[in-house]
Amino acid sequence: MRLLVTGGAGFIGSHVIRWWLAAHPDDTVVNLDALTYAGSHERLADLQSSPQYRFIHGDICDAATVRQAMDGVEVIVHCAAETHVDRSITNAAPFLRTNVEGTYTLLKAALDRGVKRFIHLSTDEVYGPVLEGTVDERAPLSPRSPYAASKAGGDLLVQAFCATYGVPTIVVRPTNIFGPAQLPEKLIPLCITNTLEGRPVPIYGDGQQRRGWLFIDDFCRALQMIIERGSVGDIYNVAGERECANLETVRVILSQLGRSDESLQFVADRPGHDRRYALNDEKVRAMGWRPTTPFAQGLSDTITWYQARKDWWGPLAQLLRDDPYHWLNRSSGTGAQPAVRAVR
Repeated sequence: MRLLVTGGAGFIGSHVIRWWLAAHPDDTVVNLDALTYAGSHERLADLQSSPQYRFIHGDICDAATVRQAMDGVEVIVHCAAETHVDRSITNAAPFLRTNVEGTYTLLKAALDRGVKRFIHLSTDEVYGPVLEGTVDERAPLSPRSPYAASKAGGDLLVQAFCATYGVPTIVVRPTNIFGPAQLPEKLIPLCITNTLEGRPVPIYGDGQQRRGWLFIDDFCRALQMIIERGSVGDIYNVAGERECANLETVRVILSQLGRSDESLQFVADRPGHDRRYALNDEKVRAMGWRPTTPFAQGLSDTITWYQARKDWWGPLAQLLRDDPYHWLNRSSGTGAQPAVRAVR
């Protein structure tokens, strides 16, 4: 089988590619990525010479590039997205372009190509805050940040293409995912890398915003099951076993690194910061999936990776500090769209 993974040079996409090829060594995976600030060839450096892996440098909003990438593809796993909430508050335009327009471009090409499955990776944030209990896949969407609104827009397009045109889509909505090689702008890698460099760890507001956490390997197992056995037209929540306040999460990391609360730096909360997300994922668990990585073990494995790979994250962390809006440039310091380039 031939898969197309969009955003495959990103954190989640790169793990998905590696996981799938390990489980299906005879399959071929095409990675379509624009290599914005969040994408890195180094995440998949060991696959560059594999005949089962092909990289295409291009933008999911470029219809010609998307058609090229879909040649012979049976399954699309759509991971490409702008994802950082803070950045969406500063400028929502790239989020609307990638998360809505890009998703539309992929759906249109998938319809034309007649793909067998279109898996759309979404987020628990589309449901909005959940102050008590949990929400299942039937809950109404109530996004409160530009990022979440852009993802909800993409979700609705995916469902509309399934209902109107018969594109065989599945939407996957996970809780917060963490693990090795995540960009040091998200909470867990930011805490780890700042602590390793002796910098303060910023905490929004009182730090009592509650999040569920899922280790990347557990998510990849769930996604594989959904790709292979999920029902077309359906939506699947994927949650972890651990829910805790952000302040508690940071304190666990500090403890594992032998640091104290003196490293904490409380800062003004961001606008519209949702207090809690919580998913009911009985549907995917009924298929036989369970997370198997304890939160503390996942954190330990992640910390160990960052301790060993400052060569990878150090320059990125410095870039994000020195030029926090570098991400607005779509390709390595220029505003131009990336040229299409295929690498076997």
